[in-house]
Amino acid sequence: MLVHVLWFILGLALLIKGGDWFVDGSVGVAKKFKVPDLLIGATVVSIGTTLPELMVSATSAFEGHSAMAYGNAVGSIICNTSLICAITIAVAPSVINKNTMKIPVYFFFTAAVIFAGVAYAFKGFSRPVGIILLALFVAYIVIQVVKAVKGKTDEEPEAQGEGEEKEKVYPMWLTVVMLVVGAAAIAVGARLLVNHGTAIAEGLGVPETVIALTFVALGTSLPELVTAITSLAKGHGALSLGNICGANLFNIALVAAASAAIRPFNFEPGTFSTIVIGGKEMFASLVIDTPVMFLVMLILTVPAMIKGRLYRWQGIALLAIYAGFCAFQFLG
Repeated sequence: MLVHVLWFILGLALLIKGGDWFVDGSVGVAKKFKVPDLLIGATVVSIGTTLPELMVSATSAFEGHSAMAYGNAVGSIICNTSLICAITIAVAPSVINKNTMKIPVYFFFTAAVIFAGVAYAFKGFSRPVGIILLALFVAYIVIQVVKAVKGKTDEEPEAQGEGEEKEKVYPMWLTVVMLVVGAAAIAVGARLLVNHGTAIAEGLGVPETVIALTFVALGTSLPELVTAITSLAKGHGALSLGNICGANLFNIALVAAASAAIRPFNFEPGTFSTIVIGGKEMFASLVIDTPVMFLVMLILTVPAMIKGRLYRWQGIALLAIYAGFCAFQFLG
């Protein structure tokens, strides 16, 4: 057990330093090409911080652990929104650019509706469904890149903090190195956390399905948490929000989609956890996890899209939902 704890601590250290380098590199690239922080957060940063989820789910799919792949994707979205983004909002609610948020939000709900619709209708995922979601992911990236190149993205509101002007300006080659090394450190650190955190959890007798939705989801979401906290400390709140919205889309259209494309799977009582409602046995993923995923994203995005700002009550409500979700997983 001591060895697992030591590797876990090393993984945490890699995540913290990797997150610091990755944020510095991302902001440097944004300034170099005059791209808004939110756009960088919704593409480059999101891809880098979603690497752990992709690696864990792809590996799980290859090994036939479909519950782990599915639970990791859905659990990471819930964790990203109702823990990580919630902390950022509760600490520093701010004005956001509604126009720049539209594409990540619309793409997320489009992918989520397809994802949930297939899950409810067919109780599983086929390879064509995975390919369709992957195509949606590619379309999102292309649209974001085209908008950045053409310079049509609106400027962010002046709410980035006074400290931004005093930031050290790095040469372009160094910002690229920071991005690459930071992403690598995040990926390796998250992998160590997941592997050894899961071993610790299993040693304590925690079921695999609960591990997927909580420990693994939280472990693979730690890069987003580190990036969010680092961005907040450096005065780049928009980078954190863009990262969360983009990462949630990627969890469906890249992580879950890649898992289904690698190895299609069906919901089975022996693989997916079930609960009894009204005397009928039902899959917990369909009656609890997926609805909670939609609920937390609606709480996050609807007020932001209507009012153009985030409120502290959103963060508090999301944190309460996450606490209840975790309590259900362990006590339900």
